[in-house]
Parts: sequence; structure tokens; C-alpha cells
Amino acid sequence: MLFLRWVPSIVWMAVIFYLSSRTGSDLQGMFPFLDSFNFGHLIAYFILSLLFYWALQTKTGRRKLDVRLIAVGLSLLYGLTDEWHQSFVPSRSPDPIDILNDVIGASAAMLVVTWYSLRKKASSKL
Repeated sequence: MLFLRWVPSIVWMAVIFYLSSRTGSDLQGMFPFLDSFNFGHLIAYFILSLLFYWALQTKTGRRKLDVRLIAVGLSLLYGLTDEWHQSFVPSRSPDPIDILNDVIGASAAMLVVTWYSLRKKASSKL
């Protein structure tokens, strides 16, 4: 059953892999409303980090901070492999700014999780 918690993460990584396999003009056709794909990286890795966080939530006794750091770390690792993958796609190349945007998106997701859990804890004390 634990494997099932990882299915959404795996599916989302496949979506990212698919999008990374497209050329820049293909992506512009799919997302004409985006001037730059920096925002796309932020959103994609925001979601990936949330999915990793959810998959890592088990009754193993891990502290929530550890789980959040692991979720960001896994997102970073996947971002690195994604950039390497892009080096094989015509008209695409690895970009350190994309990695930065991936980490910012993943970290923002964990900040939202932290904010939500603190808010939930405060309201339960009322």
C-alpha cells in the first residue's frame, strides 16, 4: 500500500519528463500564455514537492521538518536529472536558472505546508 502513495509523484515526474522532451517551439504552442518557462518550473516543482511530501507522510515517526527537507531534496535531484535530460533534446539545453526555479518552487510548497500546519495547529487550540 505504501507504493500507492508514490504513484502521483511518479505520474507528475512523467509529465515533467514529457514536457522536457518537447522543443521550445512545441512548448510555446502548448503554453502560449507563458512568456518564459521560469514560472512553469516554479509551478511544476511546487506540485512535485507537495506530492513528494504526501508520499513521505507515513507513520515511521519522521519529524515533519525532515520530511519537508527530503521533499525539497528529492525535487532538486529530479530537477538535476531533468536538466541533464534536456541536454539531449534538440533546441533545449541545461540551465542553472531552471534548477534555481525548481528549488524555489519546491521550497515555496514546503513553506505553504508549514504555514498551513501552523495555522491548523493554532486553530485547534481555540
